Amino acid sequence: MKRLSPSPTVVRLRNTRLLSAETETEEDIQKRALWTDSHAVKVEIKTRHVTVTGPRGVLQKSLQHLAVCFSHPEKNIIDIEMHHGARKNVAALRTVRTIIYNMIVGVTKGYKYKMRYVYAHFPINVNLEKNNETGRMEVEIRNFLGEKLVRRVVMADGVEVEASKNVKDELQLTGNDLEKVSQSAADIQQICRVRNKDIRKFLDGLYVSERGNIVEE
Repeated sequence: MKRLSPSPTVVRLRNTRLLSAETETEEDIQKRALWTDSHAVKVEIKTRHVTVTGPRGVLQKSLQHLAVCFSHPEKNIIDIEMHHGARKNVAALRTVRTIIYNMIVGVTKGYKYKMRYVYAHFPINVNLEKNNETGRMEVEIRNFLGEKLVRRVVMADGVEVEASKNVKDELQLTGNDLEKVSQSAADIQQICRVRNKDIRKFLDGLYVSERGNIVEE
């Protein structure tokens, strides 16, 4: 008796509005979708290199490490398929969909992370400057827990950082690439980790207080 091959798992990509997470289940993996506005966003995929162009700029991402197939059955629709995939491999389909969705949001609305200084006694001093050679912003942190050590963090390419004008002791990180903005915020938070002390008592540091978009609806 001839054995039938399993049908491929398909994730459809259409624009910037995601289906409600409350209604999604594991059985709905073939029905998830994104809608792309052809007038504002252009998505190009060639040899698993994704290029998304929008009002705020261009983002590129290589997905060659994932064994997925892309197709363009209709206008403004991208199908992502995986044939004969195990459970872990099939999970990559949603990852690909999320990556492209984040890129679409990045070139239309951008991403903004806010970080607050937390200190009990020694005030944290933060200086911001741009490296003329690399063109990247650098964050210089002084007087953390009264230490003389100067901590420096270089922002990822395309990430801008500035002190908040309305709120005291707050930084704002902005950019189009969610991975770069979030990683830059994580680098700042990690370099100010309290070591060799009880972290329940010593809460000093810089922490992410808010995540959102540059262009608010």
